[in-house]
Amino acid sequence: MKYSISDLEQLSGVQTHTIRIWERRYHALEPMRSAGNTRFYDDNQLRRLLNIVGLSQTGLKISQVCALSDQEMDKLLSNEMDQQISKDAHFEYYITQLLNFGLLYNEYDFDMLISECLSIHGMAVTYKNIIYPLLVRLGLMWRRDHICPAQEHFISNILKQKLYKAIDGLPIKPNANSSWLLFLPEDEGHDIGLLYASYVLKAEGQRVIFLGGRVPLDSVKDAMHNNGIDHILLFMVRSRPLNEANEYLNELSNLYKMTRIHIAGNYKLISELELASNIGWFKSIEEFEQIIKAA
Repeated sequence: MKYSISDLEQLSGVQTHTIRIWERRYHALEPMRSAGNTRFYDDNQLRRLLNIVGLSQTGLKISQVCALSDQEMDKLLSNEMDQQISKDAHFEYYITQLLNFGLLYNEYDFDMLISECLSIHGMAVTYKNIIYPLLVRLGLMWRRDHICPAQEHFISNILKQKLYKAIDGLPIKPNANSSWLLFLPEDEGHDIGLLYASYVLKAEGQRVIFLGGRVPLDSVKDAMHNNGIDHILLFMVRSRPLNEANEYLNELSNLYKMTRIHIAGNYKLISELELASNIGWFKSIEEFEQIIKAA
């Protein structure tokens, strides 16, 4: 794909003028030129920028990261992947095998193995120890150019099917203690984490209105109208400019001052936001489970 510098800003969270500074000072990226002399970037340049952002969060200076070759970045990402290996050999076996089956588009064996995991361990243990680590590893593999979008979509869609089935198998309690509205902003589409949150909430007997990914704010307003929502839960996973994220959350907070709003996702982004008093941030699945029990 071809990307403009404003596209890179939206996808990486790095402002346009900062990208230009990195290019000028550190030769971070090498934009190409169209026949009309317009600058553009490709998937490799986007991947390199995301790696620069990610590696700079490990303590390396921007000048050091930008000076790295693609091969040197790949080596650092390989070390990061090594750190994702589960200490439990049992769970690591499942993760590795599921990855192998998924990359080969082997639906039968993938489905059989993930079904075995769910049968033995249940959804909660399977998600925390197998599905979530698998998704983290997929993200790192994309950054290393070791996986194509089709393979990621293939794996994600099977996992979503399992989550939908697990959610559908839970009873709906007519007298729930509290109600939750779950959605992703309209520039967020990866909803597996949100689906798991829906499963946990429903398993705890909460009322859940699940809107899914890419939801315009006007649709959120419509769902909130006359529904007596106690809690709003949204994920911000992709990088974005801080001022844009703050504006979005401030608008949501001002619209629903009496509603408790919960946010999760991109640690680096959320840690730098100015969260209103009615917005809470949960940093782990365990924290989320504690919030539900308290609610």
